[in-house]
Amino acid sequence: MGLVLAWLLAGCNNSPYPLGAEKENTLYMAFQERSPRYLDPTASYTAPEAVYAYQIYEPPYGYHYLKRPYELIPRAAQGLAQPYYLDASGQRLPQDAPAEKIAQSVYELQIKPGLKYSPHPAFATDAQGRLLYHSLSRAELGDKRSPWDFAQKGTRELLAEDFVYALKRQATPRVEAPLFALFSEHVLGLKEYGRLIQAENAKLVKGMAESAGDKPFLDFRRWPLAGAESVGKYGLRIRIKGKYPQWRYWMASTFLAPVPWEVDAFYAQKGMNENGLSWNQWPVGTGPYMMTEYSQDRRHVMTRNPNYRVDTYPCEGSPGDAEAGLLKDCGKRLPFIDKIVATSVKEVVPIKEMFKQGYLDLPEMDRADWGVDFMVDKNDSAEVSRNFEERGYKFPMTVDITNWYLGFNWLDPVLGRGDTPEQQRRNRALRQALSIAIDWEEGYGRIFRHKGGDAAHGPVPPGVFGSRENQLGQPGAHNPVTHKLVNGKVVRRSIEEARALMVAAGYPEGRDAKTGKPLVLNFDYMRTITPETKAENDWMIKQFAKLGVQLEVRATDYNQFQEKVLKGKHQVFWWGWFADYPDAENFLFLLYGPNSKSKHEGENTANYENPEFDRRYRQLQTLEDGPEKQKLMDEMLALVREDAPWAFGYWSYSGLAFQSWLYNGKPGVVVRDPARYLRLDPAQRAAKIAQWNHPLWWPLGVLLLGVAAVLWVTRRSFQKRELAAAPGYQRADEC
Repeated sequence: MGLVLAWLLAGCNNSPYPLGAEKENTLYMAFQERSPRYLDPTASYTAPEAVYAYQIYEPPYGYHYLKRPYELIPRAAQGLAQPYYLDASGQRLPQDAPAEKIAQSVYELQIKPGLKYSPHPAFATDAQGRLLYHSLSRAELGDKRSPWDFAQKGTRELLAEDFVYALKRQATPRVEAPLFALFSEHVLGLKEYGRLIQAENAKLVKGMAESAGDKPFLDFRRWPLAGAESVGKYGLRIRIKGKYPQWRYWMASTFLAPVPWEVDAFYAQKGMNENGLSWNQWPVGTGPYMMTEYSQDRRHVMTRNPNYRVDTYPCEGSPGDAEAGLLKDCGKRLPFIDKIVATSVKEVVPIKEMFKQGYLDLPEMDRADWGVDFMVDKNDSAEVSRNFEERGYKFPMTVDITNWYLGFNWLDPVLGRGDTPEQQRRNRALRQALSIAIDWEEGYGRIFRHKGGDAAHGPVPPGVFGSRENQLGQPGAHNPVTHKLVNGKVVRRSIEEARALMVAAGYPEGRDAKTGKPLVLNFDYMRTITPETKAENDWMIKQFAKLGVQLEVRATDYNQFQEKVLKGKHQVFWWGWFADYPDAENFLFLLYGPNSKSKHEGENTANYENPEFDRRYRQLQTLEDGPEKQKLMDEMLALVREDAPWAFGYWSYSGLAFQSWLYNGKPGVVVRDPARYLRLDPAQRAAKIAQWNHPLWWPLGVLLLGVAAVLWVTRRSFQKRELAAAPGYQRADEC
């Protein structure tokens, strides 16, 4: 009985992790959606994917972790390259040459020598230096489902040629390459290279089914690209058409992360795709971490890369960082944390409870609204506020360059551009009416404060050059389609004005003027419905109902949503954008025609197309910040306000949530590689978890009393049976 009691006491633990896990140098966090769809550096683009991709891959550049405004720093490169300019004849131009004379911008980088890839079987060699696992038969591959199932692993030095290979691979027809359309406009020869690769790929897969998982290796080393070349082992030269100052920012993205051909070839072998062995599950890079466990839709584990270079914590930051304790680790080697464990938790409430119990060091790494959510809880209750203060939770907050909006698919016959001038006029009036009806100030200013923000009047956020947001009294400070000035204050236009636009659109009171049928629109929501998101969707339905429009919610998980928008099957959709880089061009390209999601696999999810906007956008790309750029932006802003491809939504507050034992946390949507800077104190965590999660002994006492009662009843029953007389038996004293 004593042994049983001891075992029961040892098991009185509500931790979701193995015994003693809280004492290890491991960071625990959650993820709500399914596993990332893409971790392939050519395809990976979304915030949930960035959680893993930016910790594993190492592009040429990155962003200073602490400085605001954001500042580029070298990552795999030795320094930041200042481009030089060439004219049409190849002659060098002065640095201040006008954009119209510049035929090429040339970036020459030096890659840091000695950088090594994380261990992987693709690099394993025999005694003669021959690759061990590049000619595997299906039988030899067997049931291996992880790189760690292979007996031998190897590595090699990062070379400039790996960056060249990565740029060439943007032309691949094998996976979705969301930046190919944009890059092909700028990288010299990439558009032509794309056509070449399409033709060469067609030869390789001739006779094969489109859905075939095992296609012959597409070796980009075979075909040179005019816009990218290696100069020796470490020299990288990239040629950009004309002048495109924003290129420097793209070199801080994983689209420019190095791709070793050996890994590409390894994953192209027969059976690899079937066994879940690909870039999307098992990325390979030179960054601080590597993927060591991948359990689809359940759990992902990144572990410290033993081959990671010498890297140190910054010694300077923004005003206030020193006071906030963010410079205490100055000069110390990175990363601090040995392992990062991400576990699937589908809903918000369980994530919050796990955080409050101490079982999550931070809720999620890709979501910048957790701190806002917790602060709403804190401010709504004195008891909660006191509890949060006692436990030392940290909720750093800022207004960052990110936005949320409602989009209308420009290819849709009802809400899109329209095929005739009359249909264009009607559809535009409908979009404008809906944009007025959606009261963002109410929804995300007063109701859904946990996801709150300021109502947006355009596509470029405050804090970015050229934005007119929050500039009351300045030209273009508010959207005249949806708002007006009343007594010096910006107010949303009335529902009566929106209803007048509905009449102009041919839908008085939300019904087709010709047929009398109600207007029904489909809301393609990018997440499965949870109790938290249902309230938001119900609110959105009510906004459309103000105009008599019926909104049908078609919710899917994120991966299915991506498939839907690629095919152009969406109608009304909810979408957000975390800036790739701190420049207006990175928001305006979301509305650039050639960047259409459904036509060109770009990031223009609304598939918006306006030749006048596109022409100005191309001009904008050549300009540094200044009056000329501001003028163009104002003209582009006027166009999209009138066309209303988006109901502009709101600028969200960025707020993170950290436990007291997790240090160096700072919000920053552009900084995608925060894990290497975070430091935790496992001993402090273990003590706090023990303090916050006292086992409840009374249920055990009740259980033991119950067991004792059962034993007593059983014993009594046994005794009665033993003493009971057998049938027909008569005791002697009764004779």
